[in-house]
Amino acid sequence: MSPNFSSSQTRSYRQLQPHHTLTAVVAPFLASAPVQLTFEYEVSVLEEHELTTGPLSILQTATRAHSQVLISCRNNRKLLARVKAFDRHCNMVLENVKEMWTEKPKGGKGKGVNKDRFISKMFLRGDSVILVLLS
Repeated sequence: MSPNFSSSQTRSYRQLQPHHTLTAVVAPFLASAPVQLTFEYEVSVLEEHELTTGPLSILQTATRAHSQVLISCRNNRKLLARVKAFDRHCNMVLENVKEMWTEKPKGGKGKGVNKDRFISKMFLRGDSVILVLLS
């Protein structure tokens, strides 16, 4: 559980409560370690915490379990794929992608036609991602 700070309050990483994975064995080592090493360790602990409990945990779970995700994109298309890699911007390397969309008739009357296509490998830029669901 992280504390809530107002925008006027600024806190350094050292003032935050230590993460629960910080054990009694590691704490004395960090106390005597150079500041840069301590900072890097704290950043890595925070990043790991965000990947396991935050919104990116869905992508982390899908990557480790090789399970499919359904991605809704800004171009009104859906992607059903396996996530090979991702970053904090939601850029993703996808495999076995099924892209699905609906095309409307030119006259605007009648039902839309559902279309799909298969793409073996794809890089998806994160700014086009709206929603990610674990399938």
